Amino acid sequence: MCNEYQLILPFDDVIETFNRTGDRLVFPGGMPNFGPMASIRIGDRAPIIALGSDGAELIVAPWAWKSPQGRPVFNFRSDDRSFANSNRCLIPADGFFEFTDAEPGQKRKTKWRFAVAGEPVFWIAGLIKDGAFAMLTTEPGPDIAPYHDRQIVLLKLDAALDWLALRKPEAELLRALPEGGLTVEKVFPEAA
Repeated sequence: MCNEYQLILPFDDVIETFNRTGDRLVFPGGMPNFGPMASIRIGDRAPIIALGSDGAELIVAPWAWKSPQGRPVFNFRSDDRSFANSNRCLIPADGFFEFTDAEPGQKRKTKWRFAVAGEPVFWIAGLIKDGAFAMLTTEPGPDIAPYHDRQIVLLKLDAALDWLALRKPEAELLRALPEGGLTVEKVFPEAA
């Protein structure tokens, strides 16, 4: 399951992409100061977009809240659930990683980078709880199935406000992209 993603594009590109939805981002705590993030892992603080009193706002929050047992909740199943009464968010990303068994002669798992085909940035559907966020998951689509038995919910750019304001049925939003919707490249081990 996704436990690492990236956002290395300049954040001005993320803001511009969101503003093309017809809404404008606001910054309740002022514009956050961060640079490219090549590896965002569980517990790291990262930018997310949520609905606030003045509209869509960009905030920075930690990835994963604590379960009652004290374990981090970083992925959350979306299957057959309603999120109408939840605090929904968008997690901007330009890549995410999955891992498979180590190749012969390697000790570390094989690392794969995925991105939405033809999009420099995309949204991951998320939830906010206790001031932290988690990514929603669904059944794997054809591009992920060879690598993992679940996948995070990826939203096309025009679905940003549909998820935040829940303007479309959840079943229409919280599903895998069709075949060819993702690109994949092996990150580790590097090709010889």
